[in-house]
Amino acid sequence: MTVKARRMGAKLPGNSSRRRASPEPAPTHADPAASNVEKIARLEAEQLHRRSFFERAGDRAVAIAGRGWVACLHLVWFVGWIAVNTGKVSGLAPFDPYPFNFLTMVVSLEAIFVTLAVLNNQNRMTYLADKRAHLDLQINLLAEQESTATLRLLQRVARKVGVPTDEVDEAEAFVQETDVADLVTEMDETLPGPVTAPKSPADGQLTRGKRRG
Repeated sequence: MTVKARRMGAKLPGNSSRRRASPEPAPTHADPAASNVEKIARLEAEQLHRRSFFERAGDRAVAIAGRGWVACLHLVWFVGWIAVNTGKVSGLAPFDPYPFNFLTMVVSLEAIFVTLAVLNNQNRMTYLADKRAHLDLQINLLAEQESTATLRLLQRVARKVGVPTDEVDEAEAFVQETDVADLVTEMDETLPGPVTAPKSPADGQLTRGKRRG
């Protein structure tokens, strides 16, 4: 290649840009707390987006019915209705005299629809609460399994490096994998029911001793 060709090649478009390009900065690690908050917010937004039309309408009705100005509006409405239909407002003839049957019907219909909206909202909130509880249980189980695996590995390392046997054996009870079914059974046998009187700690220890024996 001649000197002229080298000079031309050096002046080709893009050569200078490629040579002067600075290396890309290393990606910075995001804050774990901010990342968790973002994930939770995204999950909440997704749950709200999945609502049906009736669920959206029910949530909106419950949100409006629970405000203070709605209670004040009802108070003014009832006082005005009763005042007009008892003849205390001059120039307005009563259209729903005592015992205010039309007012009773309107209020009853309003109460029915508001109650249905509240029940719909409560059912959806209960479903979401159960879903979060199952998620918490799964995360706790995974954390317990990871902790058990870590303790087993540390126990092997401790025996390998010659840690005294007494100190290694102290963690033996925590190395065993936790059986969720046994925990549920023990809780059912130990914790008091909604009606029965609570058991004494001695009774709970006696029950566990008989079952293990």
